[in-house]
Amino acid sequence: MTQTSAERTDLDRARARYRAERDKRLDPSRSEVLDLARHGELVEDPFTAVVPREPLHDSVDAVVVGGGFGGLLTAAHLRKAGLDRIRIVEKGGDVGGVWYWNRYPGVMCDVESYIYLPLLEELDYMPRHRYSYGAEIHTHTQRLARHFGLYDHALFHTSVTGLDWEEPSARWTVRTDRGDGFRARYAVVAHGSFTSLKLPAIEGIDDFEGKLFHTSRWDYDYTGGDASSPMTRLGDKTVGVVGTGASAVQIVAPLAAAARELLVFQRTPSTVAVRDNRETDQDWFRTLEPGWQQRRRENFTRVTNGEKVTEDLVGDGWTVFYHAVPDSDEHGGPTPEQLAERRELADLRHMETIRARIDTTVRDPGTAEALKPYYRYQCKRPCYHDEYLPAFNRPNVRLVDTQGQGVRRITPRGVVVGGVEYPLDCLVLATGFDQDSAYTDRVGLDVTGRGGSTLSGKWKDGPETLHGVMSSGFPNFFLLPPNYTQGTAAINFSHILEETARHISFLIAEFERQGVIADVTRQAEEAYVEQVVDGSGLVLLGSGGFLKDCTPGRWNNEGRPEDRPRKNANYPGTSTAYFEMLAEWRQRGEFTGLSFTRT
Repeated sequence: MTQTSAERTDLDRARARYRAERDKRLDPSRSEVLDLARHGELVEDPFTAVVPREPLHDSVDAVVVGGGFGGLLTAAHLRKAGLDRIRIVEKGGDVGGVWYWNRYPGVMCDVESYIYLPLLEELDYMPRHRYSYGAEIHTHTQRLARHFGLYDHALFHTSVTGLDWEEPSARWTVRTDRGDGFRARYAVVAHGSFTSLKLPAIEGIDDFEGKLFHTSRWDYDYTGGDASSPMTRLGDKTVGVVGTGASAVQIVAPLAAAARELLVFQRTPSTVAVRDNRETDQDWFRTLEPGWQQRRRENFTRVTNGEKVTEDLVGDGWTVFYHAVPDSDEHGGPTPEQLAERRELADLRHMETIRARIDTTVRDPGTAEALKPYYRYQCKRPCYHDEYLPAFNRPNVRLVDTQGQGVRRITPRGVVVGGVEYPLDCLVLATGFDQDSAYTDRVGLDVTGRGGSTLSGKWKDGPETLHGVMSSGFPNFFLLPPNYTQGTAAINFSHILEETARHISFLIAEFERQGVIADVTRQAEEAYVEQVVDGSGLVLLGSGGFLKDCTPGRWNNEGRPEDRPRKNANYPGTSTAYFEMLAEWRQRGEFTGLSFTRT
């Protein structure tokens, strides 16, 4: 197919607009965040009281750091593999991870619940809605913990401060902020990507005299209500929201309905497509055959990876876009350059649809124009919501567009943008999570392996792993790799977590069966790291090639993807290819790249 002159003109015009919007947002200082150690009041648990307890000095089979889906799934599969004493250590007051902390009004998942919530068949549960609200997801994490007996040895409101390998006993010593010093044969860190709050280092943020909190530490004592009921104490308050990403898109409508006035401070607008949530059709549910969830989950991942499939089992906003993107499996197919332009044109048509929806929804032309995203669809994680855009038609809601500069100064009374001070009673930080700091800084602990080597020292220039899950010099130690840590990336995070959890549990079960301590050979690790570095360095579903041209943000290191350490990348291929690589490695049964020592 030859590109028409009109299509060429459209692409040239879009590229120029996208480039202009990108350039005015470039700012190295955007990466600066607050030191959480100096702002403990912003990260304290507002939901569950801390229960006093005595320090523990016992032994367990495995310690799992983190009680979100990653930690729960790893522990569940370890339980099925035969391990008895499994201890989850979680800094929150219960299991759930991001779904424990994220209780803001309107919180829900943007991935279909039938593929997002794990082990639905095994637990004989069907979600109430196609897209689950946060409370139901948190309840499901508790259901998992109860089903597999994971509460028995769990420690909550506890942070691991150190993991130290003891060579003589072949055990990990686990130290915590509550004086614990217990041992474990295996250690698994399941920190997750949405744990460390990202609090922007805005000038004057410490001087604000009103109420200030992050979305994942919502203060219902101040706002009234809860995640699903009206906030009854904001009727005389002016509320500001910093950020227009996934969390902000969900909280704006509830805040608009409750506050006297709502100001939304925008640096870069998100894409907001139709959500169209609905209750689960029980008749449909009864027609599902065993194995339905894994088939549906794998199909969704393949579609959103851009792989060729004959059927779309999910058929939602995510898959519609990826089905529209041309693939390269044509007879005598196009050149790579032609294929890239076809994909770019399909992207442009999709973005034009999203921008047109804003014009038909938001009545004020100036507000509508400011809400339009001008970048390629994959540059930021897309959003889906049906109440966000209409909220800007309310007389008490105002969009404060910062022209790409973001909020630069906070005063005791409010926020300053463009030299204008906006007085506020309450300021909500919808600023997401830190995914760019050094790994051990985000996790909040260091790991000391053989010979006193530390993970922070070894990884000072980026991760060094085998498959993203083990690292040489740290025996019987495992990670569920977050993005950019030599694992993989996909839209459905829980799919990655479960596949990785299965792999780790397989390894530990084999080490138990053979009675060995396992470590990674340095040679195998170097070969895998070289493969990651020399490959495409997939950072976002095949989009790495144009990330440098994207609007600045988390996924492209604020417009400087080349400044991210080269080792900070994912397996060079789709997540499906990564899963298949791990499966083939397991099936060979040779444990290539590992060295064993008899216990």
